[in-house]
Amino acid sequence: MTSPPGLPDALQQLRDQVASAPLGLAVPGRDTAARTARSVVDQVDDYLLPRLRDLDAPLLTVVGGSTGAGKSTLVNSVLGARVTTPGVLRPTTRAPVLVCAPADRAAFAGDRVLPGLTRTTGGEAGPGGLQLVVSESLPAGLALVDAPDVDSVVEANRDLAGQLLAAADLWVFVTTAARYADAVPWDLLRTAQERGTALAIVLDRVPPEAVVEVADDLAGMLRRARLESARLFVVEERPLADGFLPEEQVAPLREWLHALAADAEQRAAVIRQTLAGALESLHDRVDVVVAGVVDQAAAAEALQAAADASYARARAAIDEGVGNGSLLRGEVLARWQEFVGTGEWMRTLQGHVGRLRDRVTAAFTGRSNPADDLAGALESGVELLLRAEADRAAEKTVTSWRTLPGGIDLLDGRETELDGVSPSFAGASADEVRDWQGAVLELVRNEGAGKRSRARLLSWGVNGAGAVVMVAVFASTAGLSGAELAVAGGTTAVGQRVLEAVFGDAAVRELAARARADLDARADRLLRAEQRRFDALLADVAPAPGADVELRSAAQALAAARGAGA
Repeated sequence: MTSPPGLPDALQQLRDQVASAPLGLAVPGRDTAARTARSVVDQVDDYLLPRLRDLDAPLLTVVGGSTGAGKSTLVNSVLGARVTTPGVLRPTTRAPVLVCAPADRAAFAGDRVLPGLTRTTGGEAGPGGLQLVVSESLPAGLALVDAPDVDSVVEANRDLAGQLLAAADLWVFVTTAARYADAVPWDLLRTAQERGTALAIVLDRVPPEAVVEVADDLAGMLRRARLESARLFVVEERPLADGFLPEEQVAPLREWLHALAADAEQRAAVIRQTLAGALESLHDRVDVVVAGVVDQAAAAEALQAAADASYARARAAIDEGVGNGSLLRGEVLARWQEFVGTGEWMRTLQGHVGRLRDRVTAAFTGRSNPADDLAGALESGVELLLRAEADRAAEKTVTSWRTLPGGIDLLDGRETELDGVSPSFAGASADEVRDWQGAVLELVRNEGAGKRSRARLLSWGVNGAGAVVMVAVFASTAGLSGAELAVAGGTTAVGQRVLEAVFGDAAVRELAARARADLDARADRLLRAEQRRFDALLADVAPAPGADVELRSAAQALAAARGAGA
């Protein structure tokens, strides 16, 4: 037998896409999608690719079933030799045992089949291992695996049993007269039916007087489950002979298995059935993974939108706080009144003598410069505004994420760290505001570079003019009332008229607009840096754009490769 050209490569591409499917957000349905993705990857690695690359390799028969069903005893009895140890205590945690003929040892000694399980010979394998036993009792072309219980209370056992069953060319399912109707085995039998796995069933430990009744009942259940093509073997409850089942009870199963090994055509038919069924089942299973990726993208988009909205509101609040005059309250208003309203700044307009006199007086009396006091008050006010809105944005983002799918797990105990500004925010905001004030002074200095403007500017100082421009940025009186309105409005108008006399009214408006735009840009930069803490969390788990499309394309490419070989 040969596989269709291009099919292994298309399958490898699909496998890689499924393995890298982004399923990091804990949204509803994520666990189902993740389990499906793992099962697809495991089956491709353990069975589909190895089988497609070597269609003539020995038939791998996995003997699996319920707890205490007698799988190990059955394998030993089929072989007529003790190659696997029946578990006395439940649950048993020993590794699976693979038995093959000497001629087939090379086919299973490497990692061609079940590459994730380390091979051990000469003794039982440990966790994550596979004991390889070579037996003369088994004909070439056939290998048997004694698998863990499919309904074990140990999750690792159940997972390994499922993995082994997905790697089988033929599944021999062992159950008992007391447990053949249990739910868990039938879930796996339905999975075998959905995937087209070649199947045989051994009904073990049947009281001799109930053989017909129990066998007919099980056969009816198989028909209703559309598993009527499964070969059914019945083993009566008989005393063991030195640990082995009576020969007449196990002979039919042994003869059937040996016939498969001896007949290349029958063996190929079993392989084709299971291979075709497994490939066909990938479509629906990949759809589950694709749906999971779509859900991930929707959840990530909602989380991103929540963070964007919180920080957009912060930008709007800062914009309003800067423009509505509220920053001219309190100490800023008092410093502004002191700077302009009491005549400190106006007296400097009398000339160099007055300016020098004030500087000398300030030096001897220790009085601070009113312009510097005003700038300092403005600096503190802007920093407080930035801090308050950045804090609010972080808190709102955390609150929103707690209510959105995937948000709580994404925060993962970081709420205390994330529901306020970052530790570096205070220093960063102080630097930005100071740099902004320096940039305003530079704007004023550049605007006064002309000879006439320079003379007037130097008569009362760049700092004074810069302070007036800063106040002009916050000079809207919408947030003030009463005495505050009168003082802020009146004194701002005085300062602005003086600046207009020096630079011209258009230049003053341009200075204020440029200063405002610069402040907005700095606030935006601070908020973006704060939001990046949330963005980084999402970036680690959010699907890349088109991840679901790439998965669908890989599935379509596999379907096309299968069609080309039909």
